[in-house]
Order: sequence, then structure tokens, then C-alpha cells
Amino acid sequence: MSRRRKGRDVNGILVIDKPQGVTSNGILQQVKRLYGAAKAGHTGALDPLATGVLPLCFGEATKFSQTMLDSDKAYITTARLGIRTETGDSEGAVVEEKPVPHFSEEEVEAALARFRGDIQQVPSMYSALKHQGKPLYEYAREGIEIERPARPVTIYELKLLAVREQELDLAVTCTKGTYIRSLVEDIGEVLGCGAHVSALRRTLASGYTLANAHDVKDLEAMRERGESLDGLLLPPETALTMFPEYRLSGVPLVSILNGQPVRIPGQPFEGFVRLYGEHSFVGLAEALPEGDGTQLVPRRLVKNSKR
Repeated sequence: MSRRRKGRDVNGILVIDKPQGVTSNGILQQVKRLYGAAKAGHTGALDPLATGVLPLCFGEATKFSQTMLDSDKAYITTARLGIRTETGDSEGAVVEEKPVPHFSEEEVEAALARFRGDIQQVPSMYSALKHQGKPLYEYAREGIEIERPARPVTIYELKLLAVREQELDLAVTCTKGTYIRSLVEDIGEVLGCGAHVSALRRTLASGYTLANAHDVKDLEAMRERGESLDGLLLPPETALTMFPEYRLSGVPLVSILNGQPVRIPGQPFEGFVRLYGEHSFVGLAEALPEGDGTQLVPRRLVKNSKR
């Protein structure tokens, strides 16, 4: 006998402005309870120190979690100069202190220039990357150092917002897998005084910004007033706007809905596309060149009665 899922079917994306001092999973479980949802997940954790954009996926939207995880991110961070910590942020024990020289904006800009564009970055030992099935941070807590190969990342923007006596405010836009803690530590090394992250706020993830984000306290207040939270949910396709739209109808649409590839003659194109039926979003498909046309292969389809 199959087990009934606890909770109701909730479908969509809710963007949370994550507060400081709590884990992303903690926020996820809290919001999941508020919605009474059967299925939910987040799209890439923020450290407890960090705040800002945290998209949560419910129901059918969880099918696109990996695609959202692969998206570009943006942050505003404060680098505290002169102090290195175990974790690369202010939550870790201090491992080294150095005097901080007076840096002009020109000197700081010269250091930042080395980190713009395509770079190689060594992940932090206090990251969630896994080694032999175990997160690196667990090894770090046991005092074990694991060799980590440098990985390619791209820093699209690294903007100096402010220079203070012992702090730098930076705006960063980057590819997935970029560790801001590692970036700040590397900048501190180039400056010769060391550095760690003392504040971190994510301003962009999966195409969503702080303008889309909700405070958990506001959700709680709505529930206390007996108001529905469902109207705050965004459709799953809003996380896929980086892909072009393609519409199907008739027999090709039926074939796609049955999980079968469809050939589109005379229209060669390639890559992922957002598929729509006559009335609504259908899912994500991959377009593969085939002769003088294209083969559309369904990859992630959503349940929807109106096609």
C-alpha cells in the first residue's frame, strides 16, 4: 500500500529575503510549514551569515531546481581587511592578523582587476562540496585538510562600492559555483593584509532580485490574519526566462505531452526552450539539430490540465 504524501499540492516559486543567522534549509522548512506544502526545495544554499535572494520551489517547480541552481548570481559583500579566519567569514576563528596599510581606490582597483573575467578559484574547505560523499566542511571541522583543485569561474562584474579604513564594499556578479569567501580571501592576499567576509547579501539568483523577495515575518503575519499565501507564488516558467519560448499545438503537442520527441521541419535551432501549449506552460525541452529542421526532446514537463 502506497504512503500518502503529507501536505497539499502547492506549485510555484516563492522568493524569500533570507535573514541573517539562519540556514537556508531552516527557512525552507519554516515556509513549507506555512504553506502546508507536500513538496518543496531551495535552489542553492546561502550561509547563515548571508542574507538576500533565496528562491524556494514548490511542487512542479522543483523539476527546474537544477536549472535554477546553474544560473548566474549577484552579491554585495563587505571585506574586512587585516584579519583571516578559518572559514573565510566572520563566523570563523581568527587565524592571522596583519596591519592594514592605507589603500587608495587606485590600489584597490588594481588588485580587483586581477579577478575580473575568467579565473581559477580554489573552493573553501568550509564549502558544501563533497569529497568521497562527505561535505568538505565536515572534514574541516575535524581538522582534516583535503586538496581541492582550482575550478574555472567567471566574474562578470567586480565593482568597488566603498573604501574605508579596514573595509571594502564590493558588488559581484558571477557564474554558479563562485565562492565569495574565497574571492575576498584572494583579494586580501593580493593586497598583502588578508581579508574575510563580514557581510554578504545576495541580490540576484535565478533571474530574481530583491524586488521579488518576501520577508518570512510578513508571511507569518498573513497567516495569522487568515490570508492565503498562494497569491505570492510565481509560475515555474518565470525561472526559465533565459531560454526562448516555443509554442506547440495539435498532434506535436500531444506527442510532447506523452514524452515523445517531435520533429520541427525547416526551423533549425538548438538549445533549451520553454514550451507552451495553446493555453499554458508545458515544460522545458531541448532542441537538437536534425537535417534541415529540429528535434524537440522533452526534458521536464509540468502537470497542467489546460493545454
